[in-house]
Formats: sequence, C-alpha cells, structure tokens
Amino acid sequence: MLARVFSCALIGLDGALVEVEVDISRAQMPNTTIVGLPDAAVQEAKERVRAAVRNSGLNFPFNSKVVVNLAPARCM
Repeated sequence: MLARVFSCALIGLDGALVEVEVDISRAQMPNTTIVGLPDAAVQEAKERVRAAVRNSGLNFPFNSKVVVNLAPARCM
C-alpha cells in the first residue's frame, strides 16, 4: 500500500467517513481500478481522480497499475 487517507462520502444529506487506500505498482497491463463502496458513482470517479491529479500539477502514473480502495472508516 502506498498511501492511506481519510475522506468523506455523501449519503443523502449525511456524510460518512471513508478510508481511502491507494496502491501503485508496475504492471504489464496498466490500468486504474476503484473498488469498495458499492455505488455507480465510484466507477465514474476514475476520470475525476485523473483530472484532479493533473490539475494539482502532479503527474498521473499512466504506466502503472493503480488500485484505489474505498472502505467505511473504522472509528479509532
């Protein structure tokens, strides 16, 4: 795992704490996969994530396999 951060997901009018884990590895078949929260919007988020990375001035790792896991955060 490369990184773990916490974010928020909107469920109706309520917010839920979400743990975001990202793994980047070199692969023969580079792609981006978002797994976790069972919502159609999760799959649509791929392009928004790429755009956000580009607009922040960073380079998106297009030649790598990127796996983003979204899971309900455990309260600590």
